Amino acid sequence: MTVTGVRLQAAVLGSPIAHSLSPVLHVAAYRRLGLAGRSYEAFDVDEAALPGFLDELDPGRWCGLSLTMPLKRAVIPLVHSVSETAVSVQAVNTVLFEHDGTRRGENTDVPGLIAALAERGVTGVDEAAVLGGGATAASALAALSSIVQTGDVDIYVRSPKRVEQLLPVAERFGLRLRVHGWSDAGDALKSPLVVNTTPAGAADELTSRMVPAAGTLFDVLYHPWPTPLAAAWQCAGGVVLGGLDLLIHQASLQVELMTGADPTQRAAVVEAMRVAGTAALSARG
Repeated sequence: MTVTGVRLQAAVLGSPIAHSLSPVLHVAAYRRLGLAGRSYEAFDVDEAALPGFLDELDPGRWCGLSLTMPLKRAVIPLVHSVSETAVSVQAVNTVLFEHDGTRRGENTDVPGLIAALAERGVTGVDEAAVLGGGATAASALAALSSIVQTGDVDIYVRSPKRVEQLLPVAERFGLRLRVHGWSDAGDALKSPLVVNTTPAGAADELTSRMVPAAGTLFDVLYHPWPTPLAAAWQCAGGVVLGGLDLLIHQASLQVELMTGADPTQRAAVVEAMRVAGTAALSARG
């Protein structure tokens, strides 16, 4: 791979990657901040190709990378240092290139999730429920540790084996994790805060069990939107956040890490990203 013409470059890596909104969001942030001469692209890179891709990058030209699935865990042994949050959830979604050529792994998913909830006024609840047991659920648990005041979190999974990787995360963050099978997932809807981390379509069946005056739903999907669960939740009078909210807030933190942008500009950056991201999703239909 040969890269020319731009001094400070960034990109999102993953496979598949064509669907990613990250280039739209980061470019919108650069424009809002007046950061000319920067580029942000998308590269389809899988786990096998990741080591070679990283080795070919010139740290004098690159400021950072965003990582999506399936690379968030695969990149950990390929960086020289990892933040405490990233270690705790075993997921790096941001790689920063230091001046000495070393690579630093960060996680902005966790603080991004917290910031997205805070934007909607959700800063503390007595308990919460998580649907799904994958990598995103781990980040959700880390975020919930600063929001759930009692430390009680119910998790509903289709495969009990998925929880094995989440138990250490819950213990590390002082959460009491109550594990339930998917047949009981309808009970999650009674919680004041529900985070749905399941793949598209997996939670659609729960719409028939919606309860009136629902609390807050954070559905990490963003396309197509709204999901059936999100639509039913809104009809029941509850507050809904989507994957675009998470994507925007974690991306705004990445921009600051990669460019040194002033955090006091974060609200303006978030708004510029939201406008650009919403337009891009509308164009997809």
